[in-house]
Amino acid sequence: MPSNAPLGQKAPMHHALFFHGETLHLRPSGALYWPARRTLAVSDLHLGKSERIARKGGTLLPPYETQATLEKLDRDLEVTGADTVICLGDSFDDLAAAEGIAESARLWLIRLIAGKDWTWITGNHDPGPIDIGGNHRAELSLPPFTFRHIAEPGEKAEISGHYHPKARLSGQSRPCFLADASRLILPAFGVYTGGLRAHDPALTTLMAKDALAILTGHKSLVIPMPH
Repeated sequence: MPSNAPLGQKAPMHHALFFHGETLHLRPSGALYWPARRTLAVSDLHLGKSERIARKGGTLLPPYETQATLEKLDRDLEVTGADTVICLGDSFDDLAAAEGIAESARLWLIRLIAGKDWTWITGNHDPGPIDIGGNHRAELSLPPFTFRHIAEPGEKAEISGHYHPKARLSGQSRPCFLADASRLILPAFGVYTGGLRAHDPALTTLMAKDALAILTGHKSLVIPMPH
């Protein structure tokens, strides 16, 4: 498909979604950027997942997921220049993981938060306040949108996370955004998170039949949401 970028300028890697009168950039990383409000939204970082699994006697994972996720977040903040950040819940794998985060990661987060309007939305994994900085809310209204962790049926102009949606293209499963006329669901931003297939009934009953899946990866790709 021909590019609309000016000659000599690379086409944007993100997908521009016109949603309730606003243009949102769905980035290949899984982050959402709202240029008009200089706002970056990410969901389900699950920082400290490897530590939580080891603490509970599960399979050991390489202990690098927090660093890799923070590197992604740091890169998106630098590229977009966002000065408002919304973390849509399950930012930490549990509250003990938030309290036990490595000092280097804690200092990294403090540096990222400094000078920004930063909001932690309550998730089901991290249901209480986090002593790292920023604001804490059950949900956040920035008209025309409502940001929350879990989508609520019947809501309009809603942006949420929680489900970690994934879809397959050419035999490869990739995290994806799901979008219809009413809501937008973000993929998990954390690097060691699992995912729920987009055609799972939990998602197909929530999303409209004409919903789109915007796949993350090297470049955002748009396909009809699998049903």
